[in-house]
Amino acid sequence: MSDFRQPGPPVRRRLDSVTQTVEHEKTHEDVRYEAVRSRDARFDGAFFFAVETTGIYCRPSCPAVTPKRRNVRFFATAAAAQGSGFRACRRCRPDAVPGSADWNVRADVVGRAMRLIGDGVVDREGVAGLAVRLGYSARQVQRQLTAEVGAGPVALARAQRAHTARVLLQTTGLPVTEIAFASGFASVRQFNDTIRAVYAATPSELRAAAPARDRAARRTATPSAGVPLRLVHRGPYQPGPVFDLLRREAVAGVEEVSGERGRRVYRRTLRLPYGTGIVAVQERPGPPGTGTGTGGWLEARLHLTDLRDLTTSVQRLRRLFDLDADPYAVDERLGADPRLAPLVAARPGLRSPGTADPDELAVRALVGRAEAERLVQRYGKVLDAPCGTLTHLFPEPAVLAEAVPDGTAGALAAALADGAVRLDPGADRDDAERALLAVPGLDARTVAVVRTRALGDPDVAPPGAAVPDTWRPWRSYALNHLRAAGEWENDR
Repeated sequence: MSDFRQPGPPVRRRLDSVTQTVEHEKTHEDVRYEAVRSRDARFDGAFFFAVETTGIYCRPSCPAVTPKRRNVRFFATAAAAQGSGFRACRRCRPDAVPGSADWNVRADVVGRAMRLIGDGVVDREGVAGLAVRLGYSARQVQRQLTAEVGAGPVALARAQRAHTARVLLQTTGLPVTEIAFASGFASVRQFNDTIRAVYAATPSELRAAAPARDRAARRTATPSAGVPLRLVHRGPYQPGPVFDLLRREAVAGVEEVSGERGRRVYRRTLRLPYGTGIVAVQERPGPPGTGTGTGGWLEARLHLTDLRDLTTSVQRLRRLFDLDADPYAVDERLGADPRLAPLVAARPGLRSPGTADPDELAVRALVGRAEAERLVQRYGKVLDAPCGTLTHLFPEPAVLAEAVPDGTAGALAAALADGAVRLDPGADRDDAERALLAVPGLDARTVAVVRTRALGDPDVAPPGAAVPDTWRPWRSYALNHLRAAGEWENDR
């Protein structure tokens, strides 16, 4: 019998498979509804729910009256809810939740695409540029994103632009026209239509409806004074070890950490697609950022030479401070290990810091702090408007490749400059590691640091380290617990 005439699986078996799938989805949605009923903030950003009778979508922790189960629909992203005709709740502001931890952890094409969209690639390069970076056709990217998160790249970027616009409308006094283009919209009409569709309000009405704290910030927020932001996170957060690390690593001219422990301020310069920036992030002591709290935030202020860089700079800060992690999943896994259990109990929500500039991190991981400072002073770009001790941008790979062509540092800079090594948010981690190991003189230990910090891999162990598989997929976090407790000295 020819292949196309071979009998398929019995009808009953196919129906059983469909039934099992439907039952699984029903159970999954029941679990989500229980999270909504209990207003569980742990799931904010992990999914969204919409109420068909009101046409509004919310975060799971929304304080409004819980809707009836039959009226609720669930979505993986805010863009998917918006694409189905729902508008954002004005009470819980679902567009302001932490990002889904999945997109930081996952190494597949959807996770890489979501990170690139968050970095503003679709706004700058279009869907075609996103597809080229991922190594897929635009059609494949569209299909995979739609199937996985319920929205394509254009819709996801549109939702992100709407959120950026709301932040600027409610926290700055900038003219509406300037905000439209700073948010990434191609025209004022497109901006107005999107704001009405997403928030059921005009830009002026949205600005007038700002919470009191945003209205207070707006009185002082100007391009020269900077844009005030709250960088939200889910669950407990331990700022102390993160700021300790940033202080130890701070490169003069590019970074500084000032103030007393518990109230420190981290400042650094940023090289961005449209210009430059200086950011200040404050350490927040105590609840709600520590212990068993359900979430909190870090206060930040951004000074940008071009406001179109707002979305990109925010995403890079979120990666630096690891704000989109799921501390509940990490702590549950590591807390079950006898060695790590007391460390997790002492520091719930400990993060695995990343970087604001992957190429910079790679060079610094190789040459060390002292040599990095020398490179900054000799080859770094001087800011047009230095701010205190912040005077330079870290030198670009192309500049370093020409200035120091010899040795491992020169080879690494050349590989970063010509694209042989890619460390952007959409880079494939395994491909990047192979490319790094191919750089003459670059050792596996440095590559492990780059994979952890620049590529945000949550499951990296240094070569030769006795790190048990039971710590997977959170070995990067496990080692941070050991470092914080002074039990791990196997660093460079």
